[in-house]
Amino acid sequence: MSATWVIDASHSSVEFVARHMMISKVRGRFNNFTGTVQFDEQNPANSSVNVQIEAASIETRDEKRDGHLKSPDFLDVANHPYITFVSKRVEVVDDSHGKIIGDLTIRGVTREVVLDAEYNGQALSPWGTTSAGFNASTRINRKDWGLNWNVALETGGVLVGEEVTIEIELEIVKQVAQERPEAVSA
Repeated sequence: MSATWVIDASHSSVEFVARHMMISKVRGRFNNFTGTVQFDEQNPANSSVNVQIEAASIETRDEKRDGHLKSPDFLDVANHPYITFVSKRVEVVDDSHGKIIGDLTIRGVTREVVLDAEYNGQALSPWGTTSAGFNASTRINRKDWGLNWNVALETGGVLVGEEVTIEIELEIVKQVAQERPEAVSA
């Protein structure tokens, strides 16, 4: 039976890696995101994921670069404030691995992606809540979402690589159904 779990953002991360000048990698993250997971512990294939990321929360440790990534050249956060992922199906590989297939929407463009996911187990917190941990990753070509800006280098190649690796660490907290008080008749 599926239960609703919410993302614990303080113990989760959505990060990305892209090539810079063909010679190094730049890492960044999105600081603000929310979402829910319908996690069926007995039959993980019946699970689903829905995540919303604030595009303007992008951070790469360089304010000028962050500003450029927020501009119409890239994410265009004024017109597209959110990046979303909505799963379509989950394919179980083994007891701790699976593939989450879903729609990733960036800058108003939706494309199907496959997240390679790993289930890291569950733990009971000192406060009595149950948490589960997952990590997932995928590689995308940013141009598939209209993120086309680039500069050719004199030495050959381009300033920004087309391939972007997305890495997710997710801790989710099981939501306990609230009991409804019995209706009192007058």
